Amino acid sequence: MTTLTQEPYEESAGRPVGYATHDVTNQPPPLAPYDASADTALLEGVRREGAGWAEEELRRLGLRAGSAQAQEWGDLANRHEPVLRTRDRYGNRIDEVEYHPSWHHLMRVAVGEGLAGSAWADDRPGAHVARTAGGLVWGHTEAGHGCPTSMTYAAVPALRAEPELAKVYEPLLTSREYEPGLRPPTGKRGLLAGMGMTEKQGGSDVRTNTTAATPTAESGVYTLRGHKWFTSAPMCDVFLVLAQAPGGLSCFLVPRVLPDGTRNTFRVQRLKDKLGNRSNASSEPEFDGTVAWLVGPEGQGVKTIIEMVNCTRLDCVMASATLMRKTLVEAGHHVRHRSAFGARLVDQPLMRNVLADLALESEAATTLTLRLAGAADRAVRGDAGEAAFRRIATAVGKYWVTKRGPAFTAEALECLGGNGYVEESGMPRHYREAPLLSIWEGSGNVNALDVLRALGRSPETAHALFGELALARGADARLDAAVARLESGLAEASETGARRLVELMALTLQGSLLVRHAPPAVADAFCASRLGGDWGHAFGTLPAGADLGGILERALPPRA
Repeated sequence: MTTLTQEPYEESAGRPVGYATHDVTNQPPPLAPYDASADTALLEGVRREGAGWAEEELRRLGLRAGSAQAQEWGDLANRHEPVLRTRDRYGNRIDEVEYHPSWHHLMRVAVGEGLAGSAWADDRPGAHVARTAGGLVWGHTEAGHGCPTSMTYAAVPALRAEPELAKVYEPLLTSREYEPGLRPPTGKRGLLAGMGMTEKQGGSDVRTNTTAATPTAESGVYTLRGHKWFTSAPMCDVFLVLAQAPGGLSCFLVPRVLPDGTRNTFRVQRLKDKLGNRSNASSEPEFDGTVAWLVGPEGQGVKTIIEMVNCTRLDCVMASATLMRKTLVEAGHHVRHRSAFGARLVDQPLMRNVLADLALESEAATTLTLRLAGAADRAVRGDAGEAAFRRIATAVGKYWVTKRGPAFTAEALECLGGNGYVEESGMPRHYREAPLLSIWEGSGNVNALDVLRALGRSPETAHALFGELALARGADARLDAAVARLESGLAEASETGARRLVELMALTLQGSLLVRHAPPAVADAFCASRLGGDWGHAFGTLPAGADLGGILERALPPRA
């Protein structure tokens, strides 16, 4: 019997591949290698927010993030998902999670480049901005490993509520050394931190937690008994955990390995089978006689750990902005090389409208992210006004930018057509990732209500927000009208209308930033569409007068 094959008859870089039946043409070349830092809005924002000194490092990191090797790491870390090993070959409980080597490659770069806790040990103004910008760039690889680096960064200010513990652990949490494996924390060159807040019965309503904390004879040391419902990155070295102490809900430090080298009781019952974020293990741990150290006073657990939440919420905004930028770059690359109906897609008016609309959304998200990072940096250094702005604007940004992510990635995927729907393109992974960022650290409703809470309890937050908006007063009539609507809306603020109010806050804030800092083509199109009502219900519905060419020239990386 004769077997017929159809092997390629020509395969050469830069030339079509030939098959017996056809030649392969009109397909884009691989995007990698590319420069993930080639984003004008990003670099301008970094300089504006006080971290211009980090630009050279960002450009170097951008080339590394866009390299074929780093892009492959991201792909492999998601294709080969973490595996839970509850016991060793002899039946001893070990509760370890095994990761693909690519995960460790990504983590080593992220920690080494200062994307975990090192900003807290850097006295330079703009250190926290530089760290956020690094996340916007290195996040082009994949999103899952950003979880442990984010939690490690966020753990430091919360741990400072207990100075003696901070004295021991902070130098290791701010280290740039990535050292995986479970060993006594103080014997390692660098540590990672996680958090355990939510439980089955409550989710975001952490005050319903049932995990019990029992004091021991040693001051500040407790034992925990209970469970947690979502605890990501269970191979971190230490965790900040909420539990019910005699004095109420309190915050505790839980190490995976105790100082004497024995394993703390941290039984990982299972890993979550998640929609996306597959490279990152999310677990359900059980505590039973688990040794823990009190962080902050008893009964002040939420107040203590909220410092951690404020930081991780900023990182959710950052990760959404990163995902927008990454998928915009992918879409732009495709349409530059793909032709249909006699013309390049990038030259066709309707496709240009879609891309320009996506570019506006991406720039607005990136600009707001860096403004929030600048506020965080200045708040750390004692600026009360920036602290008030950060308090409300981070919750506003967390609500809105993460909400825009799923629709954005779906539209960017559609720019690739059927090519974007197959796993090899990477776009399905980005699409599955997008909804997570609105859920983590409080879903949309939680953040919207948190904004109302801030307005009610801390009037200085509203003053800070309107003070920021006032910086653009008179520059655009549509923005001025939207700010006036916002002022009226505050007088009628209610839970029912919280989302509508926070959406307007986000859009006016983004509009204000773009009017002040972006070129007229960008600012005018944003205000006309998002604030002036000259916009449809889908991307690609910018008004006829929008300067599409000006927007795209700024947004898309230079042609290779």
